[in-house]
Amino acid sequence: MGLRPFLLVPAVLAASACSAEMEREPIARAPGIEALGEPVNCLPLNRIRDTTVHDDFTIDFETVDGQTYRNTLPRQCYSLGFERRFGYATSINRLCSTDIVNVLYSDGRRGPGCGLGEFLPVRVIRQEPGAEPVVRPAS
Repeated sequence: MGLRPFLLVPAVLAASACSAEMEREPIARAPGIEALGEPVNCLPLNRIRDTTVHDDFTIDFETVDGQTYRNTLPRQCYSLGFERRFGYATSINRLCSTDIVNVLYSDGRRGPGCGLGEFLPVRVIRQEPGAEPVVRPAS
């Protein structure tokens, strides 16, 4: 019974290290943008041509007419930035800020579900790698 306190100390240290790791600020990798208007709550599915996942918080949706909509998730979606793919199911013909997307792992498993944010029409500002992201409000 004298070993229990000694085993408890490493467990507490490991738990506190994990807690500190989880509190670390996530890295944003999304390129800068210029807002082109007010955000919208939904995008019609038949208008979405392509998506680009930048990190655990940011997905750009490109529409068939060439417009880009930036969706900044309200909370971090763990492993989204690493896997760079997601799936969704909707009973209507729109993807909305109230919908949930699921990370799709390379082995075919479905990962965590993450809520979407609003869709902001933007122009992506190409910048040098490693430069600070730029965000310009709508004029």
